[in-house]
Amino acid sequence: MLPDLASLEYFHFLRPLWLVLLIPWLLLIRLGGNRRNQKDMFGGIIAPHLLEHLRLNSKDSRWFNPTAVGGAFIVLCLLVVIGPSWRQQPSPLSQDESAMVVVLDASSSMEQGDVQPSRLERGKQKASDLLALRPDKKSSLVVYAGTAHTVLTLTADQDILNQYLAAIKPSMMPRGGKFAEHALPLIDDILRDTTAAATVVLITDGLGSNTETAFTDYFGQRSHQLLVLGIGGDSDENGIAPLERRRLRTLASDSGGHYVELTIDDGDVRALERRIESHYVIIDDDALPWLDSGYPLIFICMALWLMWFRKGWTINWAWLLLPIALTLTPEPVLAQESDKGKDQKATETLQSSFSLGQWVTELWLTPDQQGRLLLQYGDYHGAANHFEDPLWKGVAYYYNEDFMQAAEYFSRSDSDDALFNEANARAHARDFLRAVKRYDQLLARTPGYPGATENRAKVQALIDEINRMSESQQGEEGSSEEKQMGGDEAIAAEGAEKLSFDQVEIKQYTAEEILQSEATRDMWLRGVQQDPSNFLATKFNMQLQRRGPRQ
Repeated sequence: MLPDLASLEYFHFLRPLWLVLLIPWLLLIRLGGNRRNQKDMFGGIIAPHLLEHLRLNSKDSRWFNPTAVGGAFIVLCLLVVIGPSWRQQPSPLSQDESAMVVVLDASSSMEQGDVQPSRLERGKQKASDLLALRPDKKSSLVVYAGTAHTVLTLTADQDILNQYLAAIKPSMMPRGGKFAEHALPLIDDILRDTTAAATVVLITDGLGSNTETAFTDYFGQRSHQLLVLGIGGDSDENGIAPLERRRLRTLASDSGGHYVELTIDDGDVRALERRIESHYVIIDDDALPWLDSGYPLIFICMALWLMWFRKGWTINWAWLLLPIALTLTPEPVLAQESDKGKDQKATETLQSSFSLGQWVTELWLTPDQQGRLLLQYGDYHGAANHFEDPLWKGVAYYYNEDFMQAAEYFSRSDSDDALFNEANARAHARDFLRAVKRYDQLLARTPGYPGATENRAKVQALIDEINRMSESQQGEEGSSEEKQMGGDEAIAAEGAEKLSFDQVEIKQYTAEEILQSEATRDMWLRGVQQDPSNFLATKFNMQLQRRGPRQ
């Protein structure tokens, strides 16, 4: 950048001591000039009218020569070294007004333990680490499953953020599913008082059927940035829903954001922190360092250096090729390859041919189209791995008789057909209680849905039969297997573990009684905000009731 006339009064050199390099350079010029001034070296040998045309400093000699270019190169390099400056650096004193909204997936698939201790716990750890890298900066927390809820609006208090973050668990969510798009209106409410662009960090293991379209439209109309952190592994054994890495990458790319892979160290969190956009308000300061403006001259020096590749000029730098040539040693050639090497090459050839065929298939067919073909040919497991649409992925798992996995993916689509299919899948998996709940949700939304009433009656009859069979065990404690049961495992019926809360007498204390009794006050204070899970669950249910049955 060239200085304007007003700033020339501040022109100075940052490192003027380097000007001493002018002394040896001027001495070299003086010696060269003395040699050129010796015009009588050949005066007694060559005729004067011929000698005048043989000298390099003749009238028609060219100015573009190694000597002139070398002199210009040295002058420019010297200017870069001494550091000309006429303006100050921008102020580093600023305040970051950008906000970060963490959108955390709290659906049932996040309870899977392929990532220890679980996907949800690892996601909460990564979110906490990310908050620690942004001290004193505003952040917010939104969780979602079948519904989305704001846990905390923008705040710089990381202690309370981490406290509520640690309390998040899928059981507090009012509805099952995986609909990250329900969090988008909440983000607008959170950021309505901010003018700077914000960063939305989505932590999840998969997407719903309409998530990609909703996110692409949302971020296409706003200046906010999307960062996606994928949590989970690729294995689908033992009913584990694999990480939908390809869909998450596509979501981030189509929304103008970035996808970050989960790592065992803090590399993923630091990658997220580096990509979080900032919006600084500059604070003016007169005591700022001066900006070194000599660096742009480096590009001119590089252009002049290229002149030494001209024919006839290379003699000045050709000696540099010697150490380079000595370092380039040829690899030895073997007379005959071993059988092991041949087998390894054959394996590599097969792998390359498979990769080529897969590349050609992906070039002409989308993953959903590949899944349809595999589903038609009866490869249900392969079809489930290729499908990206949650509804079709659930159909593939359903045909593969992996009913709990099918129910998980059916829950990621917010439609009547998906809800009906989820209820049927849970019924086949003997998850009768949740199946009845899904039928009830469907009938509340669409009372006349075909087959829902009949299927619910059949499943309810099975529950009643199981309850009647378990009445004889009313006096026994629940088995260890039942006590360990949690998450999204199948629950056949209430059985002997069904309790009547109406029989429990609850004693309520007034505020005066609590404050008057020291023991009661201490017990009450120990229980206040130790575990905000119940508070958040009540808050989410109240929000859902205000929104209505359709979210």
